[in-house]
Amino acid sequence: MANYDPYNNMLTVLEGAAKTMGLPPDDWETIKYPERELKVSVPVQMDDGSVKVFEGYRVQHSTARGPAKGGLRFHPDVDMEEVKALAAWMSLKCAVVGVPFGGGKGGVVVDPRTLSQGELERLSRKFAQRIAPIIGPEADIPAPDVNTNGQIMVWIMDTYSHLVGRHCPGVITGKPVELGGSQGRTEATGRGLLMLTQRLLAQQGLPGKGMKVAVQGSGNVGGIAAKLLFENGFHIVALSDASGGLYCEQGLNIPDILAFIADRSHTLSEYQAADVRHLTNAQLLACPCDILIPAALENQITAENAGDIQAKFILEGANGPTTVEADEILEKRGILCVPDILANAGGVTVSYFEWVQNTQNYYWTETDVNQKLQAVMDQAFDDMTAVAEKYDCPLRKAAYILAVERISAAQKLRGYGV
Repeated sequence: MANYDPYNNMLTVLEGAAKTMGLPPDDWETIKYPERELKVSVPVQMDDGSVKVFEGYRVQHSTARGPAKGGLRFHPDVDMEEVKALAAWMSLKCAVVGVPFGGGKGGVVVDPRTLSQGELERLSRKFAQRIAPIIGPEADIPAPDVNTNGQIMVWIMDTYSHLVGRHCPGVITGKPVELGGSQGRTEATGRGLLMLTQRLLAQQGLPGKGMKVAVQGSGNVGGIAAKLLFENGFHIVALSDASGGLYCEQGLNIPDILAFIADRSHTLSEYQAADVRHLTNAQLLACPCDILIPAALENQITAENAGDIQAKFILEGANGPTTVEADEILEKRGILCVPDILANAGGVTVSYFEWVQNTQNYYWTETDVNQKLQAVMDQAFDDMTAVAEKYDCPLRKAAYILAVERISAAQKLRGYGV
């Protein structure tokens, strides 16, 4: 959909939630607008000695409930509208799980696969310098996102620390454990998806073991979710990356597949095994399965393909994978969808834990982290389903109602708009 606007998509759902709960327009008007939008140029000296200028963004949607929080993505399709939408979803996500953060997001228009390691480091450090005036552990705390990782977070933390003249691990999350990262952070988003899948199925009176799951995306979210679901007895029948996907009715050998693509020179299009056939990402969304987890990019489930989906349940590992029009089709078909602002909130929850540990300079075990994550995800799921019952509405609208209610309450207490 060339005319897809993720920010307008978010606003449509937001407005519907506010009207359903009967919230006066003055109480949610400010949530429609980001507090701050920053666009920067990022000059980088390339290995051949030339200078190339990249475009970067950082958007702070809301700080009503605490510092802005959200990832940094390096992708050729990054633009301001996408970053604005992602920042808003972060505000809503933090509110749904009760984390005392607002929403932020950032990105650089670049395909990092075209850069050497040295060029990638220089890009990351220069971008950190450019956004340094508006970030900080009490202001705005970035984290990894699409095509960024712990190493890039370290470069950004180190650059910021030099600028302020002190070691400042709390400026960013998703760091390696050796430099203040949290145990369990890398797996957190995927683990949160596992927890919510199990919680949802228990609510529906269904066993998890043996159920068929299709996962679109095999990165930090999709790959880890597939691994954890596989280890807990689910049959992962489909998995994909940017090159395409794999399908096996009896279930894929997830450990073998993840080991194969751990070598970044390999893609799933090159993987071969008995009874495994190749399919496109579009075909994966429509393959026979019980549970579908879109864990790639936004705008994947649309009005054009929502009628083809065979899953009974959808858990959104990606941000904004389902359009408003597709939502209506899925609801009419009785397909239950756990929305992104809860389904993939395990990452920001453990990012909050990491920030707390950095602030206290006291670090928890992975068991502690996972137990705390379980408690947060269970409570948020129960809160969302209670709202859905109260208003007799789909889970997405219920999650938005919950988030808008909490953000609006914080804004009113602060006196916004007065």
